[in-house]
Parts: sequence; C-alpha cells; structure tokens
Amino acid sequence: MTIKHIGPLSCAKIAGVTYACLGLIFGALISLFAAIGIAFGGAQQGFGQPSVPPLIGAFVGVGAVIFLPIFYGIIGFIFALIGAWLYNVVASKVGGIEIDIS
Repeated sequence: MTIKHIGPLSCAKIAGVTYACLGLIFGALISLFAAIGIAFGGAQQGFGQPSVPPLIGAFVGVGAVIFLPIFYGIIGFIFALIGAWLYNVVASKVGGIEIDIS
C-alpha cells in the first residue's frame, strides 16, 4: 500500500486540534508555575528585591491557558497544511510512502 495523497485540509484540522490540546496542557503547566510564583513571591519582599504584583502572575496564568491553545492550534494548522501540500508535491514526483498493514 502506498500513500500517494494526503488531504491537506483534513490533515491540518487534525493537527490544529491536536496542537491546541497540547497548548492547553502547556498553558496549564505555566499557570501552575505562575500560581507557585504568586505564592512564594511575597516571601521575597523582605530581602530587598522588587516584588512582582500578584495580579501580574494571575494574568500570566490565565493568559497562558487561553492564549497558548489558540496559538498552538493556529500554528499547528498552518504548518500541517503546508506540510501536507508539500508532501503531495514531492509524492507526485518521487512516489509516496510505502506501508505494510498486516
């Protein structure tokens, strides 16, 4: 069996959703680290270091959960669309990928 053509739009949709899910995971991790930073940020005030207001840390945490899935999804969609199109161009010239499904 040889894969000779990949539907660019269907590939891009799958990649966009997959990367949006990854963005949600990474956004949640960044949000967790921002929350830890808020919790321990007050302990640094007594040592003469400037303190970051807790509101900024909250914006970073919430912003990461909202912004990263959207950003990752868009970038994943665009690059998968380009990649599938490029695969189709190359596969038409040199042949597709041969796979054996048992």
